[in-house]
Amino acid sequence: MRSFWVELQTQRWDDHRYYHHSRINQSLHLLSAVSFIVAYVTAFADPAKSALIGWLVSMVSRQSGHFFFEPKGYDKVNQATHEYKEDIKVGYNLRRKVILHAIWALSPALLWLDPTFFGLFHPHANGEEFVRHVGEIWLIVGVGALLFRAVQLFFLKDVQTGLVWATKILTDPFNDVKTYYKAPLYLLRGELIDPIADAAGRPVEAHRA
Repeated sequence: MRSFWVELQTQRWDDHRYYHHSRINQSLHLLSAVSFIVAYVTAFADPAKSALIGWLVSMVSRQSGHFFFEPKGYDKVNQATHEYKEDIKVGYNLRRKVILHAIWALSPALLWLDPTFFGLFHPHANGEEFVRHVGEIWLIVGVGALLFRAVQLFFLKDVQTGLVWATKILTDPFNDVKTYYKAPLYLLRGELIDPIADAAGRPVEAHRA
């Protein structure tokens, strides 16, 4: 259990130091985290609505920060190129995210072409039912993406790495609120880039993104 916790802290630290230099990105992650927590609560009563919140608000804001605002040049703090960081990324790097988001974006078109979605649904009778079916498909896409990468890591790395990564993803909203709640304030002060340093509290052997 101790090694699991150390690995979790390691993955969190590496994700922060490699991929969250921009205060805009951090602020968008705060927005994403809050909306994900809302989606978690909503999931108990309405999973389809939860998926709509998760993808349309949480994922769009989170990934916009990575794609549009995070620096992609040489990382002087960590002495690593963008290509190196992408290569060692445990979870979804930018290339994998493009594929995942393409699947997410195209799924409503497939539902429009086949209202039963390969026999999964009764054809929608109105716009509200169509949106609900989209939410249910996006819920499947989200859960599937999590399980797919976790199982893939079982074989590429080991079982613990996959389980730790899945745990990290599920708990990221709470950790992001804790880590980035001051980001909007720093941004208002004009600080666009976090002066990330190898600060106290860095997990031992933190070397994987």
